[in-house]
Formats: sequence, structure tokens, C-alpha cells
Amino acid sequence: MLCAPDPGGTQVLVMGILTLVLRSCSGQTVSLPWALPPASSWEHQGGFVFIHKESSLYSLPCSPIEMEVADPTYHWGQDRPVSRLLSVTKEGRLLFQHFQAADSGKYSCTISYTKHRIPVSQTFHYSILGYHVPGGLDTVLLFHSKFCEDEWTKRFLHHLQDKLRQLEMEQHCKLHLNVTFCFPSLNSPLDEFVVQVQLEVSLFGPNWDEHCNSQDMERVKDCYHKTVLHNLGWLALTWFFKEHKSFLITRPGIPSINFTNEFIGFLRIEQCSAGYGQTKQLQRCPDCCIVCPPGMFSPPKSSKCFPCPVGTYSVTHGMAFCTPCKHGMTTRASGISSMKDCVKKGRTKQAVSTAHKIPSLLLIVLPALLLLNVLFILSSCYWFYQDYRLQSPRASKMKGSTMGVERMSHFCWSPRESLQSLLDASDTRSDKEERDGAPSPAMSLNLAEVTDETTPMLAPEKRRNSF
Repeated sequence: MLCAPDPGGTQVLVMGILTLVLRSCSGQTVSLPWALPPASSWEHQGGFVFIHKESSLYSLPCSPIEMEVADPTYHWGQDRPVSRLLSVTKEGRLLFQHFQAADSGKYSCTISYTKHRIPVSQTFHYSILGYHVPGGLDTVLLFHSKFCEDEWTKRFLHHLQDKLRQLEMEQHCKLHLNVTFCFPSLNSPLDEFVVQVQLEVSLFGPNWDEHCNSQDMERVKDCYHKTVLHNLGWLALTWFFKEHKSFLITRPGIPSINFTNEFIGFLRIEQCSAGYGQTKQLQRCPDCCIVCPPGMFSPPKSSKCFPCPVGTYSVTHGMAFCTPCKHGMTTRASGISSMKDCVKKGRTKQAVSTAHKIPSLLLIVLPALLLLNVLFILSSCYWFYQDYRLQSPRASKMKGSTMGVERMSHFCWSPRESLQSLLDASDTRSDKEERDGAPSPAMSLNLAEVTDETTPMLAPEKRRNSF
């Protein structure tokens, strides 16, 4: 059974289609009544976030402002070659425990929710950089012993490191043995030796900020200057070596040897740790050390970040040294942050030689062109001056035009033809003037001058008689 169409519904449909067409032609947004609502998404730049090294716990919210939305979901991501597992709370906070320089980088957090039945997502981008307050201690220890053999010294240093680990746990610092020397004693050089140990003390070890708020920069600086430096530098190490003045080292079948501490000295330093530099990115702490970005490095006891030399690269933040390219490969420039930029040395030399050839050719061609232009301008000025000096005031106009035509004819390699055509035109003008009347004196003088300076020819009066 066929149903007849409803005329009212058809009119409504036609009017709806016409409305959509008119809106589309006028540039307005067109949406069909049965289409789903589009999803909304925004991108935000959260800026820089600075986290002190070895912070016990730092939590970063997904949004810099508190958002009251229903049933949100959070997703954190990082822009780095090798991703690692991220610790995220139910509230969408990213957790960092014992923050290291390698944790620096670019992070993003996307919060998704529904608003008025429309799916909405907002993404916040952060650049997280590690930093630390500059400072530390260089400690020199002198131990007296009866032997200066490598085997005894190695056993002593191993025993000393085991004892220092207890101090690290108690004072929340890091102690690193740098250099060791052994030399004869001045008092009895034949029977006694001195072992010199250089100890580098970093004041930021595990849980160093347990009495501070590492997210508050002012409290971090106060905690460092008032508490950590005082307790560790002038009390903890001094009392430790008073309690451990002698270290007894034993070996099976050999009598034990004592290493007795006779001197301890401290030197406070204001340098950055390896992989950090004073880049002045942190306005609230301009002297603080900021982690070096990929493509740069900072060696120990330095306060600057340097670009990786040609032939090396660094992939992550906080590198003390750059990684060299494979054998037979190099980079086209300094400051490279990817191993993919390492190329064969032959290709680099060819590209560099080609780039150097172009400027050398320009240096040869451009001066020659400039010299030719200068010579042309000077010659033009000289000939113009000669013309102006030789010609008379009455014949200046005709003389200048004639000499100009002659120079142009010489320049175009047809001097005689151009001058002959000029004289023929002058004869025609003279015949016309003779029919009308006598030529003017200026014209006769100009023709005479042209005839004298060029090929000898008959005067116009004689040529008329010959005909």
C-alpha cells in the first residue's frame, strides 16, 4: 500500500535544505540535526617546572589550576627516546621520587571528561628541569702507614668507603673518593709513608630534604644554608674521623697494618655538579645550577654547559661527557643531541668543501665586477669633462650630441656608418635651408667642426656645385 506524501512535511524539509545551503554559502558553520556533537580539545603550555635534585618526593598536578569536573581521566606522557614508567596518583599527579638529572625533559598530561554530553580533553605541556643550590665540600685526608703498596692501599680505601656509607645514611649526603696519592713521610722517609685521600662531598643525598619542603624554593635554600652545610661540613665529618682515627687492615698470613688519620681539611666550593651549569634560567635563584640540555655537557667542577664537540653527541639531560660517534663517523656541527646525526667522514668533508667553494667564488667574482663598474664610471666622467672643456658655448649643444653619438658608435663597433648617416642628415637639412634661405652661422660652424674631426669630405657648397 502506497502512502501519499504529506505536503506540510515536504515544505519543512525543503525549507531546511534551503537554510543549510544559505548558511554554507555565507560561511557559517553548518550542522545537521542528526549529527553528533563534536569533541572539544585544547592545548596549553604549562611552562617550566624546576625540581631540586634528590628531592624525596615531588608531585606535579595535571592542571596548573584546580578543575572541578565530573569523572575525569588522566594520561601522562613524556617526549624522550626511551620512555620509563611514570607514577601517577588517582588525582592525576605525577610523582618523582629522588629526582635525578636524567628525569628532566618534556612531559604532557591530558585530562578527559564530558561536559553537556560533549567529550572534552585538555592537554598541558611542561618542561621539567632539575636544579640544585651550588655548593659542596672538598676534603683532604692524610693517613700515616708503614707501607705504600697498591694492594694495601686498595684494601684501606675499600674499608674507608664502607665506613663512609654509614655517614651518608646518617647525614643524607654523598661522599665520593676522587684521588689517592702515596709518598714518603718527611719525618722518617724510610719507615713511614703518607696516604693522601681527596674526598668530594655532595650535600644532596637521599632524603636530604626530610626537614624541608622541596617544592618551596625559598625553604630549600634556607634548609641548605642553615642546616645541611653547618651540620655536615663542620661537625659531622670532624666527629666521624675523631671516632675513626685509625683503620686496621688485615691480610691472611700477614701482620695487620694501621692507617692513622693525622690531618683533615675542608674547602667550601660554589661549583655545580657534573651535568649542571649556571644558565640563569631560574629567576628566583640566578646562582642555582640548572641541568644541561641534550646536545650539551658539563664536566666535573665546572659551572657552565658546553656544546658537544664535532664528532660527539648527548641524548639525555645532565651529561658530564658527550658520547663519541662510531669509528669512521662524525657530525656536521657541534651540539648534536641524536646518534642519527652521525655520518661518515667522507660525506661531511664533501659537503663542507662544497659549502666553502661557493663563498670563495663569490670573493673572486664580486671584486672584479666592482672594479669594472668603477672603471666605467671614471672613464665616463673623464670623457664628459673633455667634451665640456673643448666645446664652445655657442656650439655646446651640437658638439655634445655629435660626440655622444660618435662614442656610442665606437662602442657599438660601427663608427663610420653612424657618422656618415649623421652627415647625410645634415646635408639634407642644409639643402632645405638653402632653398628657404642661408644657413645659420652656428650650423655652418658645427658642420665644419664635424668635417675636420672626421674623414675629409667636400663642403656642402662644393657638393651642390658638383651636381
